[in-house]
Amino acid sequence: MKFKINSQKNQIAFFLNSKFYDLESVYGAAYVFLDRAYVFLDGDPKKEIIVYLKGKEKISSKGLEALRGEFYNELLNYLLRVKIAKRNKKIREYIVQCALLSAVGATAGETDEDENINADYKDDPLGIAVPWKEKK
Repeated sequence: MKFKINSQKNQIAFFLNSKFYDLESVYGAAYVFLDRAYVFLDGDPKKEIIVYLKGKEKISSKGLEALRGEFYNELLNYLLRVKIAKRNKKIREYIVQCALLSAVGATAGETDEDENINADYKDDPLGIAVPWKEKK
């Protein structure tokens, strides 16, 4: 793994292979570090991404290396999140569809649009609008 430390600039630069790390995951990992470091991204997202982490406060060379290691760990975390999100996309869409349809009194297989259009927003068949203190 290639990296460069510039102690005077309080910065570490390292390279990510775009074959293994997609840009969406890099953005997610970078977001986690915004409170501790300035994050700069450069390079060609199709070939290689260069990540610059510049400490907001003075960090030693070992601290900068540790920051890079934490970035890689967070990057793996986001890679897994993105992979799971893609795998579960259909089921999440189905769950949201069922929730929205049930909110207007329809079921997942129901396609009668006229009945849904005439539904009154003031009707509350599930008692959702009733405060908890009044429910018994």
